[in-house]
Amino acid sequence: MNTTRGIRTLTVLSVSVVLVSAISWLGLGQVSGSIKRIDVFGKLDSRPEKSSTALNYLLVGSDTREGLTRAQMKLLRVGSTKTAAGGRSDTMLLVHISKARDKAMIISLPRDSLVTIPAHRSTDGTKDIGVSKSKINAAFAWGGAPLLIETVELATQLRIDHYIEVSFAGFAGIVDALGGIEVCTKKDIDDPQSHLVLAAGVHTLNGVESLKYVRTRDFDGRGDIGRMQRQQQFMSSVLRKATSTGVLLNPIKLVNFFNAAIATVKMDSGLNESDLITLAKQLKNLSASKVRTLTVPLGNVNAYEPGVGSVVTWDPVLAPELFQRLRDDLSIVDEVTPSPSASSTEKPKTTLIDKFKTRTADENPCGELK
Repeated sequence: MNTTRGIRTLTVLSVSVVLVSAISWLGLGQVSGSIKRIDVFGKLDSRPEKSSTALNYLLVGSDTREGLTRAQMKLLRVGSTKTAAGGRSDTMLLVHISKARDKAMIISLPRDSLVTIPAHRSTDGTKDIGVSKSKINAAFAWGGAPLLIETVELATQLRIDHYIEVSFAGFAGIVDALGGIEVCTKKDIDDPQSHLVLAAGVHTLNGVESLKYVRTRDFDGRGDIGRMQRQQQFMSSVLRKATSTGVLLNPIKLVNFFNAAIATVKMDSGLNESDLITLAKQLKNLSASKVRTLTVPLGNVNAYEPGVGSVVTWDPVLAPELFQRLRDDLSIVDEVTPSPSASSTEKPKTTLIDKFKTRTADENPCGELK
């Protein structure tokens, strides 16, 4: 099994709420470096229409080794930039921020999702390749961010507004700048692929340890499905830590966080500092309880596609419904309040119907172990 699999990313919310607050409060002059820009939308056409002012971000974790020290590569037991040239992406995240900027959804897209990949030029630019069925991570490998965005937009009919890519080094640096992230496991972990060894219980992980944690997939028999759930729990922990007063009120941590982020994070060329500052101001009152994480509704997690192999398919009813709600900027959790009874003096209780099986970012999975 390829040991480089897994996402190396953080949520756009933890980046924008905290890092951009640092810019607003401390001023751009107190941080070093500049954000790396990449043109990802310039050659795209026939894109979905926008039906609201909600924002859709596509977050991608790249497994490029660039920026990692030799010591970090040794701890991770991954090859060097020479032995593992380029970058791959195994899992992607859609982040939907409501038009009122008061709610957000983070949707995991499994790397083995069967999708239609649009026609494109070969990686060496010598020939045209027609429309084909393949795994979603193949789009990034075949055509980088532009082809991945085109593929995601075709599959979801959601227009992607911005793109953020985080490398191994970027992920580790941001976690370390936050002072580590708390995770918990109810089972001992001894994963021969990610080389993570953890006893059951609560742990605070540094950057390299966190990389191992979000990559681990071979210790409980649940593969990528279990890994995605751990990733979602990890992102919730990041959001709680990033928006805590210990970070927000500590100028040194804020500057370190921002510098760690911009050193290795790539963003689309249309996302500039003023946009981030504006977004941070809009999101300043967004609480973790208003952020929901979920996996795109799945149909068959053990499907087979001729010429492709083992794939994951999306639920043919719930997945389109989810994306339609995001397009219309509607809630993904229904609230049902029954009509009051004529003989009752009690106020009817509202029932939440969560058909998409979401979690709120303020739910602490470690609570039972403390």
